[in-house]
Amino acid sequence: MQTVTIAGSQVPAIGMGTWHMGDDPLLQAQEIEAIHAGLATGAKVIDTAEMYGSGRSETLVGKAIKGVPRDQLYLISKVLPTNASKARMERSLDASLKRLGVDDVDLYLYHWRGQTPLSETVAELQRLTEAGKTKAWGISNFDVSDLEELWQLPDGPKAAANEDLFNLGSRGVEYSLLGWQADHQLPFIAYSPVGAPDQLNTHLGRNPNVLKVAKRHNVSAYQVLLAWDVSHPQLLAIPQSSNADHVKENVLAGNLQLTADDKQLLDEAYPAPTEKLPLDVL
Repeated sequence: MQTVTIAGSQVPAIGMGTWHMGDDPLLQAQEIEAIHAGLATGAKVIDTAEMYGSGRSETLVGKAIKGVPRDQLYLISKVLPTNASKARMERSLDASLKRLGVDDVDLYLYHWRGQTPLSETVAELQRLTEAGKTKAWGISNFDVSDLEELWQLPDGPKAAANEDLFNLGSRGVEYSLLGWQADHQLPFIAYSPVGAPDQLNTHLGRNPNVLKVAKRHNVSAYQVLLAWDVSHPQLLAIPQSSNADHVKENVLAGNLQLTADDKQLLDEAYPAPTEKLPLDVL
């Protein structure tokens, strides 16, 4: 299974996202079962955020991981821009830790840029890391210009990862961002790695070339899309599913090795960008 190293921790390259999970009490048992299925299949990373369901996602994750040895988990959460100040961030992180039922998270991300000066946000992220409430910090929805600004700050290069939207149908980050991060040893976390809902319903999962590759390997279209994602070095994909069988499939996609011919077919269906594009966000 492919792996990624983030701030010295080696984790499987496919984890679990939790956006929209925890919103419906009737789905709680099914969603917890899905998280358990992912962990049992070999996943370690669970990605959540205080924004997701206004804390309901973190609460669900907390219930799902109760009793799971802490060293078998790699927990990521995120702070909202409105809470990314010196005055508010620690209270925000403490609330996340309480909902998750843990003493620390492995990675705490600045969810997207807001009005607080970047220098203030980074200084507080670094302080909370040194205080032991998170093992590492990073950013999300940052483009090259944002990262270049970040790297000018004293603690900026201590960022452990950047999380952005990336999938076969949204390849804009390949033009310059992935290369910049590789050059600066900054791992990339891909959210919506099998496509946003509209992409999946309209083309990605039904594309003839994707289906042809899936048939070659006797796997699902989702698994092909995830295998393509994690074929990029130092890339962690965090697909979300509330279905235990789908989660198992997602995690096992980390074992699928695409051939050069497979990748050529996928490139023909969804070509790489030839110019700088605006950063895709959801």
